[in-house]
Amino acid sequence: MAAPVGGKVLSEILPYLDLQKDNVTEEEMKQEIEVPKIEKMTIEEATKVLKEKGLEMQIENSPENLDKKTTIIQEQIPKQGIKVYEGTKIIVKI
Repeated sequence: MAAPVGGKVLSEILPYLDLQKDNVTEEEMKQEIEVPKIEKMTIEEATKVLKEKGLEMQIENSPENLDKKTTIIQEQIPKQGIKVYEGTKIIVKI
């Protein structure tokens, strides 16, 4: 008896919570984005490019006094052209 009542309650509540009913995973709801080339850019330039694409940056072994305007990215993971989900962190080596 509880299952039909619970189903009815959830069907009325879910639209208000703006949730998906179809067992859609969080990754499926996120947009796929092609990773841009940020190697040879400054940290400041690359941060702007990644932000526009909905991506984030993680700097590997970052020194405390990092100058974002002059520090150049030497390597990025994942590489340019790989498809990732929005919000993914791109790891950079300087």
